[in-house]
Amino acid sequence: MAQPAVEPVRSNEFEPLVLTFCCNWCAYAGADLAGVSRMQYPPNIRIIRVMCTGMIHPNLVIEALTKGADGVLVCGCHIGDCHYQSGNMRAEARADSIKLMLEDFGLEPERFDLQWVSASEGARFAQVATDIVERVRALGPSPYRV
Repeated sequence: MAQPAVEPVRSNEFEPLVLTFCCNWCAYAGADLAGVSRMQYPPNIRIIRVMCTGMIHPNLVIEALTKGADGVLVCGCHIGDCHYQSGNMRAEARADSIKLMLEDFGLEPERFDLQWVSASEGARFAQVATDIVERVRALGPSPYRV
């Protein structure tokens, strides 16, 4: 009898949940390209499409991490390519605040990441998703996980 191509996940192994906010114009299209191109990335990613990363208030990230997500990834347009002119720069400025807030909540700053992914960078999206899932898996479950 042939062995399965993929090992089944054992129930005692930790599998992180990474909430991923993708801007509508670039990062979401990059994630879509990764999918239609059948590029492999972990199924631990849950994508939420937002119009712009500049609309992601730090409270959204903190709430996600304190209500069950093990990590949060924000993906947006490259600097200078934002469809809303400066939304990605606003997101970049908020990222430092978010990392400081995470420490106040007793969470590792590595549970959060901000990356730029264009619509043509499906492979980059797959790599960014893989990197954060591996990093969060190494950190272990969030202390807020129910």
